Amino acid sequence: MGSSELNERNFLRICFINWALSVPLLLIFAWPYFFICELFNIPRYISFPGSILFALPFMLTILHGHVTMAVGAAHRMHYYDWLKSYPFTYGLLFHPIIIRTRFRLILFTASILILAVGFLIA
Repeated sequence: MGSSELNERNFLRICFINWALSVPLLLIFAWPYFFICELFNIPRYISFPGSILFALPFMLTILHGHVTMAVGAAHRMHYYDWLKSYPFTYGLLFHPIIIRTRFRLILFTASILILAVGFLIA
């Protein structure tokens, strides 16, 4: 890796920033779903998992965008390849399937289905 942004030190920095941003972003995107559930008296055992599934695609999109901005669209696969060599530490939250739009859409659709089930129960 000859370019200055494509080194392990920079990849570690990107990884730590993504980990630090993950929980605040998850909370920021989960609260509207939770608020809607509270508004319609949907039970909490439905609203909590639904909120997490709703927030995950948005959080993951922003974190993926952060990687793209940090190393560039042409080089982001180098970062994801680096993460594959650390599957139980740095790469735990950022499995290669997570960067797929289809996976994020499935999570979003599942959250909407959970919301529909909550409406039927409430």
